[in-house]
Amino acid sequence: MAKVSVGLRGWRFDEADIFDEAGEFKPLDDIPEDQRKRLIRLSYLVEEPCDACYLVHGEADKKRCNQATIVYGEPGDELLLCDRHEPHFLYWFREEGGDELAGEEEFRDEFHLWFADGGRAPEDYVGMEYVETDPDELPTPPDANELHQRLNENFEGRRIEIIPKEEREAMRQESQAVDTDDLDLDTEYPTK
Repeated sequence: MAKVSVGLRGWRFDEADIFDEAGEFKPLDDIPEDQRKRLIRLSYLVEEPCDACYLVHGEADKKRCNQATIVYGEPGDELLLCDRHEPHFLYWFREEGGDELAGEEEFRDEFHLWFADGGRAPEDYVGMEYVETDPDELPTPPDANELHQRLNENFEGRRIEIIPKEEREAMRQESQAVDTDDLDLDTEYPTK
């Protein structure tokens, strides 16, 4: 079974999980949950800037940031990088202990701290070599709005009662039964 990246390199999907026999994207309901979450998250990320560029240029000069081409990490705690900054990440991950944080919440933040503190790969550091095989043969993924619309159409929300109804009612009655005659609401608090 072939693995493919969609939108950004990094997260890889089994072709059979996301494409039908005609080579088109399957309906979201037919895609395994983990893969579906990643595809939906990608729809938000494909036009975002590189995290490292953003650390260098900041919000004020965001136009100078490269668009991300690579995603690492887990959905919601992912790290976005451009081709220029990927070697720095790989160096941090392979040589500076970043691999120990894989799957952890602080994964992205620790890379940001290392990079912002001047952490960089040596100039001769070799990153990754990618082999692109017929990228034009892949179907065009649904755009972000289409993915969100499909998700919302198929979502059948339900209310989850955390506290049983009887307990909620008893709590409500207790709170109404509080005797406020003994409360001192005129207490003065110290000020500076």
